[in-house]
Amino acid sequence: MADSPAPNGNGQADEAPAINALAQYTKDLSFENPNAPRSLQPQEGQGPQINIQVNVNAQQLAEADFEVELTLEGDAKINGDVLFAFDLKYAGVFRMRNIPQDQVHPAVMIECPRLLFPFARQIVAEAVRNGGFPPLYIDPIDFVGLYRQKAMEAQGAGEATGPLAS
Repeated sequence: MADSPAPNGNGQADEAPAINALAQYTKDLSFENPNAPRSLQPQEGQGPQINIQVNVNAQQLAEADFEVELTLEGDAKINGDVLFAFDLKYAGVFRMRNIPQDQVHPAVMIECPRLLFPFARQIVAEAVRNGGFPPLYIDPIDFVGLYRQKAMEAQGAGEATGPLAS
């Protein structure tokens, strides 16, 4: 009963906009600990310098279905020596329903990676922990800011800004 849309004042059903996750999966995961076991020794002085890059890509699979790929790449270094490095491509297939056409691109590039991020964050934390280090919990990501940055870069480069140009 709760799944059926409520009729509006005209007796017609209004359906709310929805994003449904149809699948989530790891496409690629790499963890490197190139200087082990030396890198696992306690280090004197400063903690490691951690560098993380984030990227979002998407492709349309069907009229309302999109594959969204969240890429997290990073490393930790002390005095220029790599302690560890990781590369994760975590993806999901999402169905967009009742979303206005002009809002599909932002929904795909902002809301979908926001839904994927907690799972990708946990995978990275566990990979780092399994590599012999304390788990690395990546801070929350501002996907709206990332989207705006990409849009400005695309405008500056004169690229197309079609439904999934990113």
